[in-house]
Amino acid sequence: MKKIIRNGKIVTASDVYKADILIENEKISAIGINLNAEGAEIIDAAGSYIFPGGIDPHTHLDMPFGGTVTKDDFETGTIGAAYGGTTTIIDFCLTEKGEPLKKAIDVWHEKSRDKAVIDYSFHLMISEINEDVLNEIPKVVEEEGITSFKVFMAYKNVFQADDETLFRTLVTAKEHGALVMVHAENGDVIDYLTKKALVEGKTEPIYHALTRPPEIEGEATGRAAQLAGLANSQLYVVHVSCQDAAEKIIEARKKGFEVWGETCPQYLVLDQSYMEKPDFEGAKYVWSPPLREKHHQDFLWNALKSGQLQTIGSDQCSFDFKGQKDLGREDFTKIPNGGPMIEDRMSILFSEGVMKDRITLNQFVDITATRAAKLFGLYPQKGTIAVGSDADLVIFDPSVKRVLSAETHHTAVDYSAFEGMEITGEPVTVLSRGSFVIKNKHFVGEPGKGNYLKRSKYGKESKIRVEELSL
Repeated sequence: MKKIIRNGKIVTASDVYKADILIENEKISAIGINLNAEGAEIIDAAGSYIFPGGIDPHTHLDMPFGGTVTKDDFETGTIGAAYGGTTTIIDFCLTEKGEPLKKAIDVWHEKSRDKAVIDYSFHLMISEINEDVLNEIPKVVEEEGITSFKVFMAYKNVFQADDETLFRTLVTAKEHGALVMVHAENGDVIDYLTKKALVEGKTEPIYHALTRPPEIEGEATGRAAQLAGLANSQLYVVHVSCQDAAEKIIEARKKGFEVWGETCPQYLVLDQSYMEKPDFEGAKYVWSPPLREKHHQDFLWNALKSGQLQTIGSDQCSFDFKGQKDLGREDFTKIPNGGPMIEDRMSILFSEGVMKDRITLNQFVDITATRAAKLFGLYPQKGTIAVGSDADLVIFDPSVKRVLSAETHHTAVDYSAFEGMEITGEPVTVLSRGSFVIKNKHFVGEPGKGNYLKRSKYGKESKIRVEELSL
């Protein structure tokens, strides 16, 4: 059915203006003043912004970790995402050493195809490099449309890869048009520090942070950036949490390296003190990298403002406080790492960023949608409001004030990482390819309606000059 959105203020990464949007056959077919189409449903967006649907480039749904599985799967997780204004996610597909990459991809397709309510794609973990993997990577890129590969520099004896694997992945990605992502922490040092802490009887959640200090994230980020420069390849650093890591990205970009950085809402508004909450409440805030001391927040906000960090992912990786997080009640290393962020990602950035003049309205759209679309081969199908683009649209009320709480969120997990936080702004209506997923704050979507997205190679839309976003 045709739809016309009237009276709203359209916001893209470059413009803010008033116009109508005509939607036909899942696409934006026209943008103009006083548009008409016979039989079209009229959507009144008076007093609201119209944003491109958000793109969350960093989620972990239905993922096994630490002897359990994330609470939110592709149904509950994407419903929460949609309520938050996100219409596309890119989830991390975990591989196993000695097994074909395709086997892992098939598992993730099985997890998602009948459950996702919005569109989705996958990143693929690379844990080893051998002839079998090297021969399979071109097929993954060309046939599956997976054009981003993740290498873990932490989680020793679980996910961690060595520097040879990282470097050869960078070289291979350059050859085949893929973007390499890194979880940048020094896993070997973390392994030593955590074992030392346990021997000393230090078992509380706060020691998760104290055994993963910011220097360790900074060192790994700098090492990965140097290897990317040596390989003349492209690198994306996920969940940057601290000044130490952001400075290494800035340093690399000044050298002309193609290094990109992502941060997350939790690092912008929460700090290390949350992990000191009594009665094991600190476990709710255990994820990696850990929360940092509060002074790091200003540096991250400034890096977003100056364009030295380009995107915001949720790092959605939810575990119930009761029955999952409490697996580590006697040993912080057994607390499943991760938190529930997918629903609040965009609203927190709007409230804490735009409303507090830390970033502009256009930067908000770029950070939450457009830049990720360009980096991960989805632009201009996704990430903007333009004729021919998918009709992924968010009607957003910038005036409503509300309090975040587990009582009102829409994911399956039993707590909110942002419990009690007062924010301004809320998605009211969300469309995915022209169909309502959220309508007047009510879920009207359908599991399985989300499409798997084959993505373009890291190319001309991605390779924006490094200097473009620098001050």
